[in-house]
Amino acid sequence: MTRIVSIVEGHGELDAVPILLRRIAAALPAGAIDVRSPIRVDRRKIVKAAELERAVELAARKAGAGGRILILLDAEDDCPAELAPDLLRRARAARGDRAIRVVLAKTEYEAWFLAAADSIAGRHGIDEAATAPADPEAITGAKEWLTRRMPAGRSYRPTRHQAALTKTFDVDAARRSPSFDKLWRDVTALLKPAAAAPETPP
Repeated sequence: MTRIVSIVEGHGELDAVPILLRRIAAALPAGAIDVRSPIRVDRRKIVKAAELERAVELAARKAGAGGRILILLDAEDDCPAELAPDLLRRARAARGDRAIRVVLAKTEYEAWFLAAADSIAGRHGIDEAATAPADPEAITGAKEWLTRRMPAGRSYRPTRHQAALTKTFDVDAARRSPSFDKLWRDVTALLKPAAAAPETPP
């Protein structure tokens, strides 16, 4: 059984990311998957020297021999093509004996819901008329976008809605978001029986 441990930044992702990983695994010929509870590290800390390495060491111990590690963060104002390779280099320097991938959601996890907005319309308080924007990753404030499509007086809250929407959104439709498609490809690579550390993602 493949064991995977993720490192995340948000409280909502503690519940949402295991759901997402299981959904992706279910769509693949990956066999059984053991998704352990994520390790949460504040975004401002994890990009600093030594903090990422400490989190990776903890994840490696939690994953055990042969376990896999996924680092999933929001890109925010950073360029994913620049930050992700640097984080991956540092993570692999810390634990080169583990298969590790780094994915930065552009600009935040919730942008993936926007990419598949048609599938969450009418669910969990989202307006039935909600439709996916042309370029969901170009929208600044995906959480606010979701809030504007909820009834007056309600707002999107990651700890309340992120896991529920992760169960609901169309993961195939979300792959039109380049960062979600990268997540899909990286999780696919991690779940291969012979997954190993040396491969560098594009």
